[in-house]
Amino acid sequence: MKVITSDREIKSFIGTLQSRALGVSPAIAKTVRAILHEVRKKGDRAVVDFTRKFDGYTPRSLRIPLEDIKRYARLADKDFLRALDASIKRIREFHRRQVETSWSFKEDGIELGQIIRPIERVGVYVPGGKASYPSTVLMNVIPAQVAGVPEIVLCLPTPNGEVNPYVMSAINMLGIKEVYSIGGAQAIGALAYGTKSIKKVDKVVGPGNIYVATAKRLVFGEVDIDMIAGPSEILIIADSSANPAFVAGDLLSQAEHDELASSILITDSETLAQKVTGELKKQIKTLSRKAIASCSIKRYGAIIVIKDIKEAVEISNSIAVEHLEIMTQNPRRLLPLIKNAGAIFIGQWSPEPMGDYSAGPNHTLPTGGTSRFFSPLGVYDFIKRSSLIEFSKQGFMRLSKTVETLADAEGLQAHANSIRVRKFS
Repeated sequence: MKVITSDREIKSFIGTLQSRALGVSPAIAKTVRAILHEVRKKGDRAVVDFTRKFDGYTPRSLRIPLEDIKRYARLADKDFLRALDASIKRIREFHRRQVETSWSFKEDGIELGQIIRPIERVGVYVPGGKASYPSTVLMNVIPAQVAGVPEIVLCLPTPNGEVNPYVMSAINMLGIKEVYSIGGAQAIGALAYGTKSIKKVDKVVGPGNIYVATAKRLVFGEVDIDMIAGPSEILIIADSSANPAFVAGDLLSQAEHDELASSILITDSETLAQKVTGELKKQIKTLSRKAIASCSIKRYGAIIVIKDIKEAVEISNSIAVEHLEIMTQNPRRLLPLIKNAGAIFIGQWSPEPMGDYSAGPNHTLPTGGTSRFFSPLGVYDFIKRSSLIEFSKQGFMRLSKTVETLADAEGLQAHANSIRVRKFS
């Protein structure tokens, strides 16, 4: 992992991170557009053809029967099921606190308010391929269930027809019955446009590879989406009090995701920087995914040594990272200074993987600098709000002149006439 000390090097590294997050290649966009066009035009036939082409098998049925979900779920061991159940309870309890309720107020013949309703039908994409993640099922389905979404459908790629029993256990434990064994851009197209077998959804959520992310971007407007998720990121602000083994372990926890993941340490201690470098070399040798982690650390990893720990906060805010860990003597002193971060982990006993699995908050987080304006996935992503407006005649008369004046100023005569016909009827 490179060690950076100068302002010029810091700016260059941040530029590298930002360019990594920019758009997609024209070739990928062209491919995804073609896939979406075929799915919209040919429906199930296109989905099956692309599943055969990209996943290496031809599904007898796009939908996974409920008895198959239960059969695969029974293959998971009891320790995993206990851990899954504990995580579900914690995640559900956290998200219940995000629930919004309808409200209204009255004043002199006017009632105004906001009606909260769940989205009717949501599609959840669960990645497959290099790895399958039951935690993704929990983090995307539970807030939708807490919000009261009546129809939740999952798309789950099964390369070469292989089904992950741990993912099926999560699906089974949450009671999801509508699951399709398809992935990639074709799955996003099926959810967004609908096919003979798959009813169109109102919103698509869940992470995926660059083709999935590009497809979500392209179908936005046809349906809603959660966010455009990019490669995973972690940034650790640490001083001389930090344990170098903990820091290195946490940096590698994200580096093993994929070659594009980014792991960054910012510290005011040259000694810590040296010790973390040593720990990285030692710990990476033990990883089953060491080739991926090594590539990630080499391309998008850095140890930035600065003079003042407050400068670390400024750099962190400019990067607007997905996961931020603060391992300093008094980590809460820095918290009020943090402006941009998807999730903030305080102290040496709060490693990022706790948030990935069982802490409770959602692990679907903004990446690529988008924590400047995006938030973690939550119950609020699965509701819609309608404004409520009711006037009595008295309330109407009291506000009518104000509305007439503004409508006339904008030159919208019919708007003003809508008021006048009532005033003089």
